[in-house]
Amino acid sequence: MRALVCKAYGPPESLVIEEWESPAPGPGQVMIDVVAAGINFPDVLVVAGKYQVKTPPPFIPGNEATGIVAALGEGARRFAIGDRVIVTTRGGAFADQCVADEHATAALPDEFDFDQGAGFAVTYGTAYHAFRQCAGLEAGQTVLVLGAAGGTGSAAVELAATMGARVIAAASDADKLGFARDAGAHETIDYGTVSLRDAVDDLTGGTGVDVVFDPVGGELAEQAFRSLAWHGRYLVIGFASGTIPSFAGNIALLKEASVTGVWWGTWLAKHPEQHLANVRELAALIEDGKLKPRVTETYPLEDYAAAFRSITERRARGKVILRLR
Repeated sequence: MRALVCKAYGPPESLVIEEWESPAPGPGQVMIDVVAAGINFPDVLVVAGKYQVKTPPPFIPGNEATGIVAALGEGARRFAIGDRVIVTTRGGAFADQCVADEHATAALPDEFDFDQGAGFAVTYGTAYHAFRQCAGLEAGQTVLVLGAAGGTGSAAVELAATMGARVIAAASDADKLGFARDAGAHETIDYGTVSLRDAVDDLTGGTGVDVVFDPVGGELAEQAFRSLAWHGRYLVIGFASGTIPSFAGNIALLKEASVTGVWWGTWLAKHPEQHLANVRELAALIEDGKLKPRVTETYPLEDYAAAFRSITERRARGKVILRLR
């Protein structure tokens, strides 16, 4: 099979396409013929050797894909050969075939094409877990989403609005903010032109926001943290800016605020039944027509370097997809 391989840590341009042996599903696993795979910012960190969990080269990156079930491991019973599915993997998605645990596999909704499905699992799974389990988001609360036009950010905007929250989307230019409005944002902040904290104060009458969803990190983090309301919750999603922030302990004390890390992949593995409950709840929202993954760029596997540049240069709106078939 064809596979996009990391032979040594480095930039995405150093990846190579090679022939690899097809994987075999282990107990409780499914193997799929991959149709499409989603690229996420953590993939950039993984191939650079900068992610919190390091995979020694050589390896095939990629953590989410859609495709057709081609083989079942011992004891795998939830799916049948020929089923259309979405899988979340521990690497290996950027290849013609990949394997995934059965509990990390879901039916591809009839409402989605393969590209939309490939852009759904990680971003929506992360955002929903963040709001549902980590923040306890309630209807009527206010959510500030940083990086609101990116894959995870736009999913967070859509989900928070669907859950009944007031959503303030923050991004670095007007085009990105227009994209966030299309996803459901009620108000927007262009932090390339105004102070994020001042803008939040203006929009909330000085009371602040109940939840901050932050996949960006960097210098915006302190402003956003200081914009929390009483008992506000700050969700640490990632560090697309490249800089890991630190937080002022006195602000947490004065507002009885909390900082919560969100690591969906590990949570999924530790709590498969809760994850499946989330999947069922998301499926119900899909059936009701309330969720629509926004895929804006699709590339054949051979154009992987261009696909990754959209991520590393922070140009991406919504999801960037690699097409295998």
